[in-house]
Amino acid sequence: MPQKKLISLFEQWSNEEIIKVTPLAQSGSDRKYYRLFSKNKTALGVFNADAKENLAFIEFTKHFDKQGLSVPKIYAEDVTSNVYLIEDLGDTTLFAFITEQKKEAEFTPLLQEHYNKVLNALPNFQIKGGDGLNYSLCYPRSSFDKQSMMWDLNYFKYYFLKLAQIPFEEQALEDDYQKFTDYLLQADQNYFLYRDFQSRNIMVKDEQVYFIDYQGGRKGALQYDLASLLYDAKAEIPQAKREELYTYYIGQLKKHINVDEAEFKKFFQGYVLIRIMQAMGAYGFRGFYEKKAHFLASIPPALNNLELLLKTIDLPVELPTLMPLLHKLTKSDKLKELAAKGSSLEVSVNSFSYKRGIPVDVSGHGGGFAFDCRALHNPGRYNEYKQLTGRDMKVIEFLDKEEDVAIFKNNVTALVEQSVEKYIERNFDHLTVNFGCTGGQHRSVYMAEYIGRHLRDKYNIKVEVRHREQEMKG
Repeated sequence: MPQKKLISLFEQWSNEEIIKVTPLAQSGSDRKYYRLFSKNKTALGVFNADAKENLAFIEFTKHFDKQGLSVPKIYAEDVTSNVYLIEDLGDTTLFAFITEQKKEAEFTPLLQEHYNKVLNALPNFQIKGGDGLNYSLCYPRSSFDKQSMMWDLNYFKYYFLKLAQIPFEEQALEDDYQKFTDYLLQADQNYFLYRDFQSRNIMVKDEQVYFIDYQGGRKGALQYDLASLLYDAKAEIPQAKREELYTYYIGQLKKHINVDEAEFKKFFQGYVLIRIMQAMGAYGFRGFYEKKAHFLASIPPALNNLELLLKTIDLPVELPTLMPLLHKLTKSDKLKELAAKGSSLEVSVNSFSYKRGIPVDVSGHGGGFAFDCRALHNPGRYNEYKQLTGRDMKVIEFLDKEEDVAIFKNNVTALVEQSVEKYIERNFDHLTVNFGCTGGQHRSVYMAEYIGRHLRDKYNIKVEVRHREQEMKG
């Protein structure tokens, strides 16, 4: 049904007959995404059963677009059917870009350049984006108020502390929560708070950055979104770079408003703390409660961030129960052991030519997958692609438009994810995923690159991608 509604909406918008609809792999939300194509136009179609969330996203996007902010265009909407069409910004998130850049160095100049672009945009969202915004559309609340903060802190208490079996005195911790939130609310709250301003909600396309998933935005303090970006656990920004980026943001913010740097930093430390606690609550819920072991892999970098913060934090409010409890977390051997179970898996992804046979399993475990890509449309049959590989943009665009390729990718993704999650749960340490085609140059390379990016992005595990035939040519 969502596909039919989206097809109808697309044809009304484009005034062209649809040629192809490609379902995309589902992410962490319940939203369903599709790529739709006609002869001359393409769009991303979205179905979301949550009508209030749809309304927030659509209206926020229209407002931000009018303000000149880098968000996807809204092409068409049918709010009664819970579907809408937006500009397609591709598949490269900032997190995927970070992962690729880290193959070269811990923090490359190009990665620095992209983070600077993000930090140039952030004050515009917070100040310009909030100017004239209809905050009554915010979902579920119109501001990051005391109630919202207490939800996050209790999320941490019940889904992390309780499930990790960390003892605490309930009333004493509650008293600290009350004092902590009262302090945080003393910061100026009259700005747009994006709420989940992190590397998976920022897209990279044609060397530019774009922003998505701000439908949970509301009114709040400047410091929270900066904390979300710089202390994004899975991005693992080196502390020295984090401090550089913080300074760069302050410089950009000063172009808009006067900034008391000492006061800003004290509040910033508090908002870093509540953001880390919120994230750890999410990891606890997904990992300890839902038994999705790969979420435990996010706990070590979150604990590292927490440990670094606790070394320098200087809040003008006493928290005699919370602070010792947080210090205890960073020293918990039991917690580190639980987290280690989620992070030991290594996945070897290979492309190869069937002319030379399936790659030898060097791990000694045997097994794994060998996917035959020869049934897919072969770019190598055309002169313009013969000298290229599946890593070249022209080949990627060629294969991205093929409906059979999209179906193949979705099926492969489902199978590989099932094994990865079970391997993590059972503390296995190696999985091999092979992709073969005729020459090991186009289709197999394309698929190996895709699944490598996808696994790194979703699971934060070690993934090694090798292209056997290309390495032999080199």
